[in-house]
Amino acid sequence: MTKVFTAGTSAATAPRARAERPPWQERPTVAGRSAKGGAIGGVLAVMLVPLWIVVVTSLSAPDVVNRAGGLVVWPDGLTFQAYREILTDPTVRTALSVSLGVAVIGTALSMVVSVLCAYGLSRPGSPGHRLILVLLIVTMFVGGGLIPTFLVVTGLGGYGRWWALILPSAVSVFNILVLRSFYAKTSGELIDAARMDGAGDWRILWSVVLPTSRAVTAVIALFYAVGYWNSFFNVMLYLPTDSEKWPLQYVLLTYVNRGAGMPGSVNAGFGMAHARTAPLSTQMAVVVLTLVPLLVVYPFAQKHLRTGVLTGAVKG
Repeated sequence: MTKVFTAGTSAATAPRARAERPPWQERPTVAGRSAKGGAIGGVLAVMLVPLWIVVVTSLSAPDVVNRAGGLVVWPDGLTFQAYREILTDPTVRTALSVSLGVAVIGTALSMVVSVLCAYGLSRPGSPGHRLILVLLIVTMFVGGGLIPTFLVVTGLGGYGRWWALILPSAVSVFNILVLRSFYAKTSGELIDAARMDGAGDWRILWSVVLPTSRAVTAVIALFYAVGYWNSFFNVMLYLPTDSEKWPLQYVLLTYVNRGAGMPGSVNAGFGMAHARTAPLSTQMAVVVLTLVPLLVVYPFAQKHLRTGVLTGAVKG
């Protein structure tokens, strides 16, 4: 059978055109698919195996932990005694409520300040917005340091107060710049139409800008929430002795460093031979308890997280 080529195409140029196709347009080979699958499997193993070990160790009895010499890889006689112990411990319950309160209140406050600041900086007619933007960017590279920050917070009466866990880290300039870049891309036609209908800046922000920027707003809120939930350094500075105001992360830190039973727990004052729960199992149970809220929230924010990260990545 004779091959037929279109006008201007020859048999010599057709194979060359196929050879010059970009690599990402070629059909993946078996070796390439196998390598990608192996890489993905390796990454999943690196993430899931430590989590599996932590969960199994938290569910293991003291004799199983003793036989394993530490962390337990394979379950043998699971028990929820460690979780019952920490959930009935007043120290852990108080720390859990403190962590939830700091995360919720801190995230709400940070989002209000960041959204208002970003929206003001994104409007070209805002008075002094260029100077304010330059000053904010300067703070990203030039800071006073830990000691001046401590002196300012304590000088304002923050030592031993709840707000010292929130206000010193309430605003992230990076997050404000990210929000500003998205707000600046809001359709000018929508804003002009809203102004023609008599809407002011508050109404435009609430009804036009925020609904069109849900993805990036959800991502920034997730960043703030994770930061507040995992924070413990401010506790070391401003609440080192008031255990009733410690968040869960700092309770976990002090317990792991101490390596003994939590205050008020059934293991306090007993040796390993008489303990109902191995200290390592209780430590791992507290670790799991700190991970549960993030694992619950993340699936709901995952869609917005993916959209917010990818938006603006491809131009043209």
